Parts: sequence; C-alpha cells; structure tokens
Amino acid sequence: MSATVLDGKKIGRVIEEELFHRITNLQSKEIAPHLAVVIVGDDPASHVYVRNKEMACERCGIKSTRIDLDGNISEEEILATVNMLNSDNSVHGILVQSPLPKGINESMVTDAILPEKDVDGFHKMNLGRLVQGDSSGLLPCTPAGIMKILESSDIELSGKNALVIGRSRIVGMPMSILLAQRGIDATVTIAHSRTKNLSEICRKADLVVAAIGKPEFVKSEWIKSGAIVIDVGINRVEDSSRKSGYRLVGDVDSDVSKVAGYITPVPGGVGPMTIAMLMSNTIMATESQSM
Repeated sequence: MSATVLDGKKIGRVIEEELFHRITNLQSKEIAPHLAVVIVGDDPASHVYVRNKEMACERCGIKSTRIDLDGNISEEEILATVNMLNSDNSVHGILVQSPLPKGINESMVTDAILPEKDVDGFHKMNLGRLVQGDSSGLLPCTPAGIMKILESSDIELSGKNALVIGRSRIVGMPMSILLAQRGIDATVTIAHSRTKNLSEICRKADLVVAAIGKPEFVKSEWIKSGAIVIDVGINRVEDSSRKSGYRLVGDVDSDVSKVAGYITPVPGGVGPMTIAMLMSNTIMATESQSM
C-alpha cells in the first residue's frame, strides 16, 4: 500500500487562480490590494518564507512591501512600525514574520495589528470569532489551508477521530476548532509534549495533523492503516550526501507513506497552502476595507 499524495502546491495554485476575478474587480475600481510584511533580524528560514510570499504576490497581482528591521530593534520600535502601517490606508494586510527575536512579545505585536488587516489571522479578535464558531473571517493560514486540502480532496471527516499533535495558537489550537466545527464534525483530540501514550492515541486516529516541530517524530507504527496524515512540520536535518549539507523533512517519518491512505509531502504539501490562504486573506481584507 502506498498513500495518495495530497499535492498542496497544485491545490494552492488553483486557489490563487480563483482569486483572479476578485483582484481584477478591485483593480477596476482603482483599488490595488497591498500586503506589507515586516521581517525582524536575519533568520535564514524567515527570509526564505518571506521571499515565497513575495513571489506569490507577484503571481496574483498583489502589491507587496517588505520592511526589514534590525534584529536588535526594540519592541517599541516594532510596534511603531505596525502602527505606521495601521494608519496607511493603502495597506490592506499586515504580517509580522515569526519568529521574532528573544525578548519580543509576539502576542503583543500581533494584537497591535488592526484586526481587519491581520491577514495571518492571529489577532485575539479574529481567533475569538473562530472560537465562537464564526469561520467566515480572517482565519490562521495554515489551519485554513489544511481544511482546503481536505475539502479539495473530498475527504469526509464527519464522525472521524482526529488527532492534532501540537497546541500552538498558530496551528494546533485553531486547527482543532476548525475540525470540530459544525458541518465538519470530527471528534478531536489535542496532544502535546506532556501527553502520555501518544503512540497508542495516534493509532486510533483516522486523521493525524502533526505540528510539533520535531523532525520525523511520528513513526509508521503509530499510524492506523489508511489514515489521513497531514504533516505541518518543515525541519532541516544534516545530510552530508547533499550539496547543501542538509535535507528538509517533516514531523512525520517518510515510512508513514507506506501505511497511510493519504499524506501531505514535505516540501510541497502544507507550505504552499499556507501562502495561498495568505493571498486569499489579503484579498478578503482588501474587499472588506473597500466596502
């Protein structure tokens, strides 16, 4: 048995193409959708992520502005930059690239972004709406992208046992809420670093979402035959056989593909969907601010 690969890159491009008529409609009204990305410091992975977002903006016809800040900048200066973008009516979406340097309160920075410009979907007001059962607004991009993968692949989740490994506000917690919402109706378990007997819990799951940030953490013997496995992780591990000196792996061991029914690849699975949903959120934010 070999798992069906859920191609996030292909699905993400379809989503981007579906935005075209909405972008054209905005442009016909002389409204140019505009995303501003703030990046602090010189973390190599963050710079790759931001460049990928810039490329997606180019494909979609969304104006993008990148603001690079020194890694030694103070929290007050970051907040001042956010406030400047909040007051700029030509900017419809604001994203502050994570992670921020040590000593910076990421939640405070996120909550400083106007909720209607919070295209990452992390502001407490946007997350609060989700908790209340309203999934029509600006949703966290990675969980929203995963839901799109499942929807596009005609995977039925009603009554299924879903396990989310990881409880971050970025992925794990909003993911669990989306899976449990009315109309999806999965039965959700959240696992984390203090969960006991994780392998046993995993073996009972029809759907596993691995978002724990540990390379190849989920093993094939943990997975029920035919289960759906969504690998959110992207980790660099040393590999002397490669020119780069490393290879990219997920939070799920590669052997899981021999047991699972469906699986997302790394790279090319969840990552492109996260960016596609960022583009979608930017257009939604532009439309709502232009009404």
